[in-house]
Amino acid sequence: MKNKGLGESSTFCSYHPLVNTLYFALTIGITMYSISPYFLAVAFLFSWIYSILLKGRSGMKLNAVMSIFMLIIMVVLNMFFNNNGETVLLYINTNRITLESICFGIAGGVMLISIIVWFTCFNVIMTADKLIYLFGKAAPVLGLTLSMIFRFVPLLKSRFAEISLGQKCMGRGGKGGLIMKARQLVKKVSILIAWSLEASIESADSMEARGYGLKGRSSFHLFKFSKRDIAALVLMLAAGLPVVAAAFKGMTNMYFYPKIVRPELDLWTALVLMCYTVLAATPIVIDIAGEIRWRQLDLKM
Repeated sequence: MKNKGLGESSTFCSYHPLVNTLYFALTIGITMYSISPYFLAVAFLFSWIYSILLKGRSGMKLNAVMSIFMLIIMVVLNMFFNNNGETVLLYINTNRITLESICFGIAGGVMLISIIVWFTCFNVIMTADKLIYLFGKAAPVLGLTLSMIFRFVPLLKSRFAEISLGQKCMGRGGKGGLIMKARQLVKKVSILIAWSLEASIESADSMEARGYGLKGRSSFHLFKFSKRDIAALVLMLAAGLPVVAAAFKGMTNMYFYPKIVRPELDLWTALVLMCYTVLAATPIVIDIAGEIRWRQLDLKM
């Protein structure tokens, strides 16, 4: 679990798809409208914790590389293309580099990183069958498209690893000079594209043969709305709706131009921040509690 994470075996993943969808809709939506350092800190911290819990050390390494790259890009772009702000640090030719533009770039980068990390968690929890269950009747094409999009990158990675292993067993491991390695890489990518196109045609024919999207078509699923789903739903709504209301009132916002105005941490802001912390920590607490119960059962057995 430490190396690979909980993955789809997490307790929160076994909850009803509506509960999972509500959680990510609230957390991602609130993060998109939060530029205040207090709310950004909560979003960044808990998105990382949950990603590491689900994906293990591999997820932590990937998130670290992506975060550093994204933060540098956001700061550099905002620093050179946004000259607003009254605190000038230096001039590069005639370009003003201001403290406010750097701080806004850091805040925007942290916000974007948090959203991306939330989506990596979403990709683990919201499996293809959940997406098809949610959108299968109302928008069957959208449900199938979303399920294929979210499984596209992991599927390509596993197929590329399989192709590389097959080529290595055939004595084509890419040894030799740079040109030889490049030719071998092109061959692998060509095989991957051909395989993916063939698989997409087969998937389309299979779904059409099964009558997917036809009017009156029934579908089978194992999802049932239980008492724990109701409790989780009530908790998320109770914690999330005040934060949504606060975001509409601008409590999650912060002014950077013409000068940085730090938002006050008064009683109402602290209460809203506590609600957001409870919302963000809900699946983490559920998964940790589930792991503790499983370990206690193993010890008894």
